Amino acid sequence: MDLRFGDSKPTDEERAAVDALLGPPESSWEGADRSDADLRWARGGREARDRRDQLLPALHALNDRVGWISEGALDYVCRRLTVPPAEAYGVATFYAMFSVRPRPATVLHVCTDLACTAAGASELCAAVETRLGPQSGVKVERSPCLGLCERAPACLVIRAGESARLGVPPLGELEDEAVQAECGGPGAAAPRDGKAKGRRGRNTLHATAVCAPATPDGAVQAATSPETAPTEPAPETAVPQTGAPTLTLLHRVGTVDPASLDDYRAHGGYTALRRAFALGPAAVIREVTDAGLVGRGGAAFPTGRKWQATAAQPDHPHYLVCNADESEPGTFKDRVLMEGDPYALVEAMTIAAYATGAHRGHLYLRGEYPRALARLTHAIEQARTRGLLGDDVLGQGYAFDIEIRRGAGAYICGEETALFNSIEGHRGEPRSKPPFPVEKGLFGKPTVENNVETLVNVLPILTMGAEAYAAIGTPTSTGPKLFCVSGSVARPGVYELPFGATLGELLALAGVRDNLRAVLLGGAAGGFVRPDELDIPLTFEGTREAGTTLGSGVVMAFDDTVPLPRLLLRIAEFFRDESCGQCVPCRVGTVRQEEALHRIADRTGAAAADDIALLREVGRAMRDASICGLGQTAWNAVESAIDRLGAYE
Repeated sequence: MDLRFGDSKPTDEERAAVDALLGPPESSWEGADRSDADLRWARGGREARDRRDQLLPALHALNDRVGWISEGALDYVCRRLTVPPAEAYGVATFYAMFSVRPRPATVLHVCTDLACTAAGASELCAAVETRLGPQSGVKVERSPCLGLCERAPACLVIRAGESARLGVPPLGELEDEAVQAECGGPGAAAPRDGKAKGRRGRNTLHATAVCAPATPDGAVQAATSPETAPTEPAPETAVPQTGAPTLTLLHRVGTVDPASLDDYRAHGGYTALRRAFALGPAAVIREVTDAGLVGRGGAAFPTGRKWQATAAQPDHPHYLVCNADESEPGTFKDRVLMEGDPYALVEAMTIAAYATGAHRGHLYLRGEYPRALARLTHAIEQARTRGLLGDDVLGQGYAFDIEIRRGAGAYICGEETALFNSIEGHRGEPRSKPPFPVEKGLFGKPTVENNVETLVNVLPILTMGAEAYAAIGTPTSTGPKLFCVSGSVARPGVYELPFGATLGELLALAGVRDNLRAVLLGGAAGGFVRPDELDIPLTFEGTREAGTTLGSGVVMAFDDTVPLPRLLLRIAEFFRDESCGQCVPCRVGTVRQEEALHRIADRTGAAAADDIALLREVGRAMRDASICGLGQTAWNAVESAIDRLGAYE
């Protein structure tokens, strides 16, 4: 039986939000007033079905304007896109940042994940909830990782409304006054149509304020008076090595104006793209293959092989997808790259698309990154204006353009096929493989998907050459690697080191504190190591031989002031909450894991033995039978804490 919304009607404000994105309805079948022609035939159904991928942007438009998604508004979106109401409701309720129940226009998201928990997020949240009562007009929500781990504890304010202004600095640096006004810079009201001008499906730059590190006073001020909230630090503050001559991927962060295309080009920008055009697509793929570049998202799949497999597919069109939905607790390297060097990502995506025969790129950006959204929106617009995107890139007769898609708070959408479903307007649930994305990916067409760090590595490969790039690191793990260091260290942030450096060397740079108890590698899906294991080489093969994982480069240090059982319970809560529920092993297993950890939170030894045995059985079932990596890795950190750290002895 289909879901129906009865007599619920959208308000004028809700209609305006949707129409600003999709354009006015053309017939009563799409929600317009009924005309005589509409009584004779139905019009526009085929075109509306072809726009199913606009469902997620339409939900964002409503959430940005009103703050929540009513039945009447959802019914109007369904009419506009001819999406069954049950399916649209399933999508709207899938994402943590959306609400289908009334809530205030201002929502304060307080991060309660690993780094923030260790920094006192529970106490912060309790204090904020006490001070912001029901009369404040602010909804306080406990949030998973906001990607601000180097400044923990952190919170993010999102304020809905047509006249809301961005609280995300430093948009005043934007070089183009029209773009500054469009993005809501200082003194500029947000566009009245609720979206940036230009192409269909462009993103609303909604009102936000970031408070990190957060205090009760700062969080309350950010929620109630975002225009007076403290300025968010520049991206380079997250890079303790800023200015070091050894940097390859981060060398422009802090030294180049991220808003200036001219400044980017003056510092070597678009040299790699020009060399790519000189080499040709096949030679570019050969360079990437010879360089030994592998994916930096955790799977470590050879990038050249993925590109070659996509380029060889006879089915067209081909698509390029940049996965910028880094939601792994403890991960924030892609955020720093996008905020501090956005043109590098635009250039790298253009090279990847040229090599694989794609003419359309989708940049899937997590919804909790407002400054990255502003910076990338501006960079793409400038590149398009200057002939670096569009129908004739650099006068080479090659057409390519990029569209940003905002996520809405779903860790599972970091899995590539779940990401495709999200872009297409479906629930972000993983697909079974095969077929693999290189054969049938986005919209059922050959698709190459890479994360931000992987793509940015392509630039030095083409500028310095594959042989010189491969000389960095080790023979099997080549090139530089970015590591996100947080927790019990003096200088948290993003560090760039060649593969092969040891964990101890990295922590020495970050200033690890005394009485270190454990280090979590790879984030919530990774594993713990002991303080006497700091000689582990930071390579894919080195961590594998040590019985742990490098993952996406998360390194979280914890001293003996952090209660380990509470940390493990937070990891279990995270996986239970983020499971999409599609497969039984993950849907049930993550719940059973959390229940067992609740039972043994304050027990040790024989009292905990039965539940530890149950945890092992549940963990094996999830690892062996789950559809995707979320369920397959949900037991990793807990298992390593029990076996390597003796968490419950």
